[in-house]
Amino acid sequence: MNQRYTQLLGEILKQMGNTDHIRLSDIPNIDLYMDQVTHFMDEHLEGSKRYEDDKILTKTMINNYAKNKLLPPPEKKRYTREHMLLLIFIYYFKGFLPLNDIQAILKPLTDRFFNTDQSYTIQNIYEEIYALGKEQIHETIHRVMESYHKAANSFTDAPKDDQEFLQLFCFICLLSFDIYLKKEVIEKMIDTLNAPEGGRR
Repeated sequence: MNQRYTQLLGEILKQMGNTDHIRLSDIPNIDLYMDQVTHFMDEHLEGSKRYEDDKILTKTMINNYAKNKLLPPPEKKRYTREHMLLLIFIYYFKGFLPLNDIQAILKPLTDRFFNTDQSYTIQNIYEEIYALGKEQIHETIHRVMESYHKAANSFTDAPKDDQEFLQLFCFICLLSFDIYLKKEVIEKMIDTLNAPEGGRR
């Protein structure tokens, strides 16, 4: 592939390497009203937008999540720190999972750890996943580079004028296949989570 694609990928991976999910310390330790919630998410997740006018989170979305039981209802129209953490999980899940799958993942979490008197809370869970997610960014960058090099060395017998496009197409396919396989694993795990004891649905 030509230098333009190599440079573009380098810029993308550099930006990925600087990705910083919302830290627990970033989230106010006070309850927030709806407008404050959407403003916070817009401010902290703006870098993940593909297009400038994309919406990170809207009032309609939040109401829909509560309606579909992905999110416990607010307390006197105010959202706690735990609500905020669940909304962050929902934001990442909704890019590739339907709402019913997200609900299946989050319901056991909220049933056991939301607004509880136990010492182990959703905040503890978020901090653990945050730390592991930071580590995974660098592993992902390495795997993306491996796929790029494989694609750059593919289609050597294709017509010269077509090689660059075919190599780029190959790179996109390799990344897409990786996503497809991981999504299959996620779906099968969710199905097992929903299955009655002793068997799958």
